[in-house]
Amino acid sequence: MPEPALLLAEASPAASAVRELQERIRQMQSTKLETRSLNTSPAFASLLPGGALKAGAAYSVEGSHALVMALMTGPSAAGAWCGVIGLPDFGAEAASRSGIDLERLVLVPHPGEQWLAVASAVIDVVTVVVTVTPPRLSDSVVARLTARIRQREATLIVLGGWPQSEATLRITASQWGGIGQGHGHLASRQVTVSSAGRAFRGQKRTARLWLPDSSEQVRVAEQGRVAESRLTGLQPTLSERAS
Repeated sequence: MPEPALLLAEASPAASAVRELQERIRQMQSTKLETRSLNTSPAFASLLPGGALKAGAAYSVEGSHALVMALMTGPSAAGAWCGVIGLPDFGAEAASRSGIDLERLVLVPHPGEQWLAVASAVIDVVTVVVTVTPPRLSDSVVARLTARIRQREATLIVLGGWPQSEATLRITASQWGGIGQGHGHLASRQVTVSSAGRAFRGQKRTARLWLPDSSEQVRVAEQGRVAESRLTGLQPTLSERAS
């Protein structure tokens, strides 16, 4: 027996009007999500599809807590609640220095076997959810969380890979500033960040950023400008990317 929707399409003289209404609703819902952007640092404008983090979307960050915090700073400073799940070494002090409001930050360092339940519950109440890719990630889990963040208009930032991310960001090169002739204090960091995503049609985008500069601000590093402090070139090791 045919499905009821198929019967309606075949039997109702108003079927074309119904289909047109359904299409208009879908377009309105899509537009709502696509045009609702979160306050995001201008430094990331060239690296994110649409120039900002979007409600109802997921993003991946490969191996850098500093990059995750920088993405969180804009929404948090604008008044959004943020949640961090499954990252026991996420530093609250570093988060505060980067501009994240600790009074609107929920931390769940050890969700254990309840990761999915915790993530779903946090998505229901905060705007930005940060988590790490769980050891066993099934297609059904991805589908459930993708549907939930769209329904709740939350933004998911995953430290690690995520199959349906809008963009994947990673640090490909890094230089620290502040060390003089063998002495001094690390005062600033300049990085090259690459971004790949479906909206970029297979092309990668890159940007040179201060992460942070000597005043602990994240901003674009101007081309051709003399660095504000002596930079010491470092290879982007795994331990560095995790900082």
